Amino acid sequence: MKKIKNEQKLIKKAMELGIAFAKKQGYDDFDKGISDKEKVECIYRLLVDVKQITPLSPDQEDGPNMKHKLAIWISRLLPPDHELLQ
Repeated sequence: MKKIKNEQKLIKKAMELGIAFAKKQGYDDFDKGISDKEKVECIYRLLVDVKQITPLSPDQEDGPNMKHKLAIWISRLLPPDHELLQ
């Protein structure tokens, strides 16, 4: 897995947009007791379900790989001149 420039910031942005997307799809907001790891997995699985991203193979479904997939997803949605892609 190749590291992406500004990956942590891209993941944060992906989570913001992923949560907003989930709300528009009719899902409830995340409870305060849900960990970040669980949020990442929920957003990842939702995006796989709606075919926004291709799923990882079952042996690679772990936190870092899911986060990396979310970073790739958001980097493709942002305009090329966005500050996070510089």
